[in-house]
Amino acid sequence: MSDNRNQNSEDPKGPKKINVNSYWIYGIIILVILAINMSVYLTNKTQTITMGKFVEMAQAGDIDSVTVLNKRIVNVYIKNESLNKEKYNGIEQNTLNSKQPHYSFELGDVKSFDDSVKELRREGVMIDPVYHSPPDYWGPILGWVLPFLLLIGIWIFIMRRMSGGAGGPGGQIFNIGKSKATLFDNNSKVNVTFQDVAGLDEAKEEVMEVVDFLKNPKKYTALGGKIPKGVLLVGPPGTGKTLLAKAVAGEANVPFFSISGSDFVEMFVGVGASRVRDLFKQAREKAPCIVFIDEIDAIGRARGKGAMQGGNDERENTLNQLLVEMDGFSTDKGVILMAATNRPDILDGALMRPGRFDRQIGIDRPDLVGREAIFKVHLKNIKIGPEIKPNVLAEMTPGFAGAEIANVCNEAALVAARRNKKAVDMDDFNHALDRVIGGLEKKNKLISPKEKEIIAYHEAGHAICGWYLEHASPLVKVTIVPRGIGTLGYAQYLPKEEYIIRTEQLKDRMCMTLGGRAAESIVFDKISTGAQNDLDQVTKMAYGMISIYGMNEKVGNVSFHGMSQESYSKPYSDETAKLIDDEVRDLIEAQYRRAKDLLHEKRNELNILAAALLEKEVILKSDLEKLVGPRPYGLDAPTHVAEN
Repeated sequence: MSDNRNQNSEDPKGPKKINVNSYWIYGIIILVILAINMSVYLTNKTQTITMGKFVEMAQAGDIDSVTVLNKRIVNVYIKNESLNKEKYNGIEQNTLNSKQPHYSFELGDVKSFDDSVKELRREGVMIDPVYHSPPDYWGPILGWVLPFLLLIGIWIFIMRRMSGGAGGPGGQIFNIGKSKATLFDNNSKVNVTFQDVAGLDEAKEEVMEVVDFLKNPKKYTALGGKIPKGVLLVGPPGTGKTLLAKAVAGEANVPFFSISGSDFVEMFVGVGASRVRDLFKQAREKAPCIVFIDEIDAIGRARGKGAMQGGNDERENTLNQLLVEMDGFSTDKGVILMAATNRPDILDGALMRPGRFDRQIGIDRPDLVGREAIFKVHLKNIKIGPEIKPNVLAEMTPGFAGAEIANVCNEAALVAARRNKKAVDMDDFNHALDRVIGGLEKKNKLISPKEKEIIAYHEAGHAICGWYLEHASPLVKVTIVPRGIGTLGYAQYLPKEEYIIRTEQLKDRMCMTLGGRAAESIVFDKISTGAQNDLDQVTKMAYGMISIYGMNEKVGNVSFHGMSQESYSKPYSDETAKLIDDEVRDLIEAQYRRAKDLLHEKRNELNILAAALLEKEVILKSDLEKLVGPRPYGLDAPTHVAEN
């Protein structure tokens, strides 16, 4: 971003700079050529006649001279004294004093024209046509030069496209090896600061310390400390890694280079390594500064995996150059490399070692307090009603990342605008959550009464099991309104946020998940395909308990999770595989029988809830308390999960 552009943005009254590139020049040349051709066309006032008209003019003695061009065009000039005749009044006035012919016509056959002239001479009309064939210089020149110019133009166009387009670093073919990083300095600041980053208090402290390193290096070097070379931000998508890097750019009074890992990848051999060299060269010139590489896994994958034998792996060359550059600059230069990725497991070990990326900052999904802080940030930009409480919204969105919370706030504002409201209320947020979790409501989907009854009992089975099981998630809302793709109904729960889950908790969750299939079997004595998603969750949960978490006595305290990821073959024998399959099947069957026993016991409550769903389609927690009584177990800190 140039200085002039930033000055213009700061001073709206100042002169605006027009960005001119080569395409403008090409366009101007084409317009000039078209204008010349149009001017020649508009100034050409010669009238077209026929051969018969020409003979009449000649017999009347009005023709002064005749010129034949290239044996194709006959130009006729009228005598000055004949122009006063009435039949020549149509001649344009500007042709009288010009060299343009007054009339012209095209020959079909030169021999026929010569015969007509000879006939006129025998009649006493003296006409002596002058045959003129001017040399055509432009034809051969264009025939040879134009194809070469066309090929050169296509080649330049393709090279510019492959090198990132015209304008900006790497736009020209000779600058293809230049870095494409965007520079933010005193003249082009980022508007994002640490006040815009919420829910990442620990990560902000780490990053703020890095900024303090650059602002006050002597504070740390006086005690013998060294500024870290690299800081790696690791976390799931949408948790705010890039936002945190932008906040660093907004807070630091040092130059900030921002580039994506994919910007180093190019079809030409050696371009990625060249761009890495150029990036660090610019960084040394601007030191102290920060270099931020987003999605570094695009070039930082572990070497030697998936490479073709005998081939030159351009990505590995780029990574090797990055490793060399990180070793090359010393810590007293004040150049800090920041990078972000959501796939740290595939990064090369040499890139992760101390001395390159000295610090790894984990950015996880925010907890309850973090979500409340994120809601406070996003609600500033929305006109909300007095009943909107950030802490309540945080309780309703467990497991949501910062990007998902921003999406919920935006969706709520859109819902309120669609309803012509002056402010966003809680009902709008409820609809926004339903939209984000369950998908778009399918109002036009036609469901037969029998299918609707099956769906109602299915969702009622989930709700009753979740209501009466101690470790299951308590219900918030259950609905049979179709949403999304293939979702005919869902139940919303509020489990507490936990980092350690016990065996009995997992079993209760499995039982609750199987409650829909169990209700169908009890009421209709048949089962349907509606439990596909439930069975998928239960199967994954059961295999995790037995083969990952060691929650089975027969299989024992073993975990095959890491070993399964490192090798393509099973890390256990066929006998162990059969034992795992048998234990998984027994575990799922035991929880299914448990769900059926519970629903047999609570059959009356199941029928009441299903009837209410068929009538209202949506049942809230307060409605459920009125229908079947209060939940026997207290509510914990709420969270948000959907069961289909």
